[in-house]
Order: sequence, then C-alpha cells, then structure tokens
Amino acid sequence: MEAAPGELLPQVLTALAERGDGEALRWAITAVLPATGGSLQRRRLRIEAVLLVLP
Repeated sequence: MEAAPGELLPQVLTALAERGDGEALRWAITAVLPATGGSLQRRRLRIEAVLLVLP
C-alpha cells in the first residue's frame, strides 16, 4: 500500500478491508520503501496479514 502523511493505523485497516476477503486476525508491516515517482511525502508499505475467511 502507499501511505499518505498522517496516522498510519486507519490507512492500514482501510487497505486491509479493501483488499482482503476476510477479517484480519493480525498484520505486520514487513517493508517500507520509497514511493513510486520519488515522492518524499509518501512511502510504500508491504503489509502481511493473516485473514479469517468464513464460508
């Protein structure tokens, strides 16, 4: 995900809700990378999550 300036938790939870097919049981930021295009105001985060998917 590409994070904007400001509080990170709401951004991560929104990204998980948009991309996941279930409820996130736990998640972690596993990498922080520069944003595409060299923006100094944004950064890319790699998020790994464990999702609970019910049939």
